[in-house]
Amino acid sequence: MSHGPIIRTCRRFTRSSFALVTLTLLGCSQPGVVIGSPPSKLPLPAAIAVRFNHRDNSRYRSPLQGQWRNGDDFERHLIEQIDAARKVLLVAVQELSLPQIASALVRAHQRGVIVRVVLENSYSAPWADLHESDLPAHARQRLRRLEALADLDGDGVLTSPERRAGDAVGLLHQGGVPVIDDTEDGSRGSGLMHHKFMVIDKRLVITGSANFTSSGVHGDGGAQRTRGNVNHLLSIQSTELAALFTEEFQILWGDGPGGL
Repeated sequence: MSHGPIIRTCRRFTRSSFALVTLTLLGCSQPGVVIGSPPSKLPLPAAIAVRFNHRDNSRYRSPLQGQWRNGDDFERHLIEQIDAARKVLLVAVQELSLPQIASALVRAHQRGVIVRVVLENSYSAPWADLHESDLPAHARQRLRRLEALADLDGDGVLTSPERRAGDAVGLLHQGGVPVIDDTEDGSRGSGLMHHKFMVIDKRLVITGSANFTSSGVHGDGGAQRTRGNVNHLLSIQSTELAALFTEEFQILWGDGPGGL
């Protein structure tokens, strides 16, 4: 029995099927067409403000290189809210190394605001007291970035005044602001205290994904082309939400210095 016709038929079918599949794939690769209008933006409640340090419709002058860049200036917003505090200011953040934010917290403390700060134990020591030879590789890299940020005149020589002025945690200690870390209770710490929030006057919560650091906001010290990690910041006016975050802060603070 001959199978020739069957083979020829299969070949014809294969060629035609291939052509059909090719046309189908080419059709799928064409740009899509949006039918109808795009959804309108949902109105944001007046009590909530959202900021992004990488966005195209907002610009600010970066303190790293003095040039304009896209994004919202987290540091300026945080300082403005700290300066507006009148009674209580609670900060729980993994890392705080921006000296201008530390200086704003000191100013609040000096004008009678109750200021409390909780840091993660890996970042709770003043960096000016650290010695590079005692640090692991990651911590040495961090120390070099902080030193580069503190070198305000960019001459490569870090003077004692520059070192003191650039050390955020050191400024908090010098200014008398109560600061603890997550080993305060005598334990080894939480492993990673990853909070990033601030509660102001029992009514305003500021929280988000950004540490209060240059790399979390503006960019890395000594690398002026960087723009910082991509982060967001929420400011929410709510006494109920502030009460919940205050409760969490009280757990972190425990019987720390000065109480609450």
